[in-house]
Amino acid sequence: MISEPSRHCTVEVQALPSRIGQVRRIVSAHLRYWHLDALIDHAALGLTELLTNVHRHAQPDKKCTVEVELLLDRLTVSVLDHDPRLPSETAGDPDGDPDPYATSGRGLAIVEAVSESWGVRQEGSGKVVWFTLPAPSLSLTAPPRPHAVHGATTDGPFAPAAFVPDDVPFGVPAESVRPHATARSAIAG
Repeated sequence: MISEPSRHCTVEVQALPSRIGQVRRIVSAHLRYWHLDALIDHAALGLTELLTNVHRHAQPDKKCTVEVELLLDRLTVSVLDHDPRLPSETAGDPDGDPDPYATSGRGLAIVEAVSESWGVRQEGSGKVVWFTLPAPSLSLTAPPRPHAVHGATTDGPFAPAAFVPDDVPFGVPAESVRPHATARSAIAG
């Protein structure tokens, strides 16, 4: 199930290796749609680490809910699973010091490195592990700007005053932009 009221996305999934890439692509597509392309790499990396932890450690099942939410200037990515055990940055090491030669066990350290903040909280019979990323301030009430379709005509039901070219800075009123000449297809026939 995927829902998107405003700037919120929820995906319920089995945290299996074959599904982690799919969830990453879904979240990346939402971030592109929200014009947050600069956050995709860090969000995808942090999400991969959280889902991998669910796959490797969560009991009794691998079901989880991924939630991505943009509030003001913060993007929060969280993963809820059904295992009440809290993760630790040095899981599996009795001394609390990570083995420098270990090939795993650095997931939360990576999440900490790529995020502004992260944490974990009990929720119901499970837990939520989350991280935040700073997001550029965007007007949540401003409608998305239309994009030009190159090689097509702008004649038709489109009002010329509503068209704003891609190179005009966000927030500049459409009325102050000099209208472009009508585009026509270059294909004969």
